Amino acid sequence: MLTAELARRRGPVTALLVGAQAGSAVLAAAVESVPPQGLLTVVPDPGNDLRDQASGRVRVVESLAGAGSADVVMLARPLTGTAAEVRARLGELREHLGDGAVLVVAAVAVPGLDDAAAELDRQDALFGVGADLVLRNSPPVRVFRLRYTPADPALASQLAPAYRPSSVPLTPRMHIDSTGVAAAGIALGLAALGRRVHRGRRHSRLWLVPALAALPVAAFFRDPERDVPTDEAAVVAASDGRVLSVDRLRDRRFSDDDLLRIAVFLSVFDVHVNRAPVAGRVSDFFVTDGGFAAAMKPAAEHNVAAYTVLETPRGQVVVAQRTGLIARRIVQRAPVGALLAKGERFGLIRFGSRTDVYLPAERTQPVVAPGDRVLAGSSVIARWL
Repeated sequence: MLTAELARRRGPVTALLVGAQAGSAVLAAAVESVPPQGLLTVVPDPGNDLRDQASGRVRVVESLAGAGSADVVMLARPLTGTAAEVRARLGELREHLGDGAVLVVAAVAVPGLDDAAAELDRQDALFGVGADLVLRNSPPVRVFRLRYTPADPALASQLAPAYRPSSVPLTPRMHIDSTGVAAAGIALGLAALGRRVHRGRRHSRLWLVPALAALPVAAFFRDPERDVPTDEAAVVAASDGRVLSVDRLRDRRFSDDDLLRIAVFLSVFDVHVNRAPVAGRVSDFFVTDGGFAAAMKPAAEHNVAAYTVLETPRGQVVVAQRTGLIARRIVQRAPVGALLAKGERFGLIRFGSRTDVYLPAERTQPVVAPGDRVLAGSSVIARWL
């Protein structure tokens, strides 16, 4: 995860890896992630000779003083120490961040170990553009991506969708959201507990109820890989489902001009992971209160909804995640300031629901109609003019 931000960059990129150790997995991943047009500068940990790593795309310098600025700066080892020590170390690394650059650092995710994790949580609240818990590491760590200056929204079009631990791979083409893994685990745990409690009761099969529920619960949170159109003019669906409406309207919260709104209804049988319809920077996120009417009904217009506002070079795009009669939980994982590639996962809605995509009406043309079926991240719903 330390090198995931570098791995998603396409085209020319400069990167800086600080505190690298010979033979480490982080160093190997960073070297492998550098694109042909990129340059990785490596600052070794004291006592490590990494001159054999130097190549056309990798240069090794003796100290941080010999490194220039970079688009992605990574600290190879988890931060430790007091809050003051962490702030001082971050200050040193910030000196090497270019405009809109990302600083990637980690802290051990063990409560009470030291103040580093708490200080990084504070930094994340102020400057964070994403944080991930990596349980596979020993000990588990939380990786933070910090951006101290705004990024150009145009950069999002040069990014591949980010890898997220919230999407757990089952096969190369099928993932399951981590929420589904947890839900299925709880169901199986209840089944095991029920069987243990009712052991010896010949006719008791109550434990089968949660056991049989585990598979459909996990299936609801399935998260398949999608082939995202490379056409820069294409706007893709934010969710799977059936197109409910294609409207031209005005919403003063977003623009004084007309907006094109494409609403999609998700049944309980649809994939509920939401994806960015365009590449852009998250400039705002807010939630409005409301009811829980059936998502396919007109009254759903006034349901509880979460709005993610994306700034793009072509104009502002908004995705509304709306609750429904059954859906009561909206998950949004893209903080303000984050860059989203087109088709990138950014959240989900649990059980039947609706998503609306708002586009500038004068600059876009819809290519779907009510009743059409769409797939998140791959179906084109509109085109930029």
